[in-house]
Amino acid sequence: MSNIKTIPAFIDMHTHLREPGFEQKETLETGMAAGIKGGYGVLCAMPNTRPAADNPDVIRFLLEKTSKNPDIDVYPIAAVTKNLDSTELVHFENLKNAGAIAFSNDGLPILDKSVFKNALMSGELILSHLEDETNEAIWQIEIFKTVQSMADKGLCRNPKLHFCHISKKSTLEVIKKAKASGLKLTCETAPHYFTLVKKDVTSNGVFKMNPSLGDESDRQAVIECLKDGTIDVIATDHAPHTVEEKLMPYSASPNGIVGLETAFPLALNVLSLDEVIEKMCYNPAKILGIENRREIKADLDEKWVVKSAEFQSKCKVSPYENMELKGRVL
Repeated sequence: MSNIKTIPAFIDMHTHLREPGFEQKETLETGMAAGIKGGYGVLCAMPNTRPAADNPDVIRFLLEKTSKNPDIDVYPIAAVTKNLDSTELVHFENLKNAGAIAFSNDGLPILDKSVFKNALMSGELILSHLEDETNEAIWQIEIFKTVQSMADKGLCRNPKLHFCHISKKSTLEVIKKAKASGLKLTCETAPHYFTLVKKDVTSNGVFKMNPSLGDESDRQAVIECLKDGTIDVIATDHAPHTVEEKLMPYSASPNGIVGLETAFPLALNVLSLDEVIEKMCYNPAKILGIENRREIKADLDEKWVVKSAEFQSKCKVSPYENMELKGRVL
């Protein structure tokens, strides 16, 4: 028996489409095809390309190359600092005028506290990439609090802070406490953090990502925080590499796995359909300030086996290889 529903298309706040500069890993065309197959109507492209998306030319290039696809929109996320080097801030207004929807140094955390503070004072949406996850969240929330009190006195614009790919129980406790105190910040997790744990990791790079996988208590905390609203969004952190790179020994392999074509059934495995739609459609649209213009059809009961050779993405390696999933975008 099929159980087909029409639902809003998904919005992914966090993808690496690799172009320009790393077309051997993914192109805008293959990334969009993977997104469409996974049920996405919007992809936000992270800026760690070569050259980095720290100038209007790269933003315009991304928009020109993706705007002709009628089935999916790509919104560029610009760098927070020039060349992602965590020292000199970009010209926020110029990048926004060129079409950037938000700002992030994804791939490299911002570790300079004054740079981070000045970025928040811009009032633009900052998507913060954490590596030393809990400790960085603690000091960034303190700075957010300071900037918010400055904004309350009319000294700057209201800060907008969104934490990327939260994976650890300890970080979620910090974010939960901050939200309970009235701070209006948001966060996301990715499917691998509520489906996989560090004991799944193999000797090669197939399960290697940053932040790394946690233990079972972390996985359970992520699921609980998706359900109680501490986590606002499920993003994929889709980060394709070549097969050769991912099959290298763990220490030599780059961080990142593909996620666009498996995210929906993985989310449906731990959440109700309404919760999935909230985390993958409504909340991302609200945070980004965009409208969700598309619908998709999905069979909630269809079972299928992951074969990465059939992916639209250029990256034909998945930690979910041969796993049976339930729920498929038609």
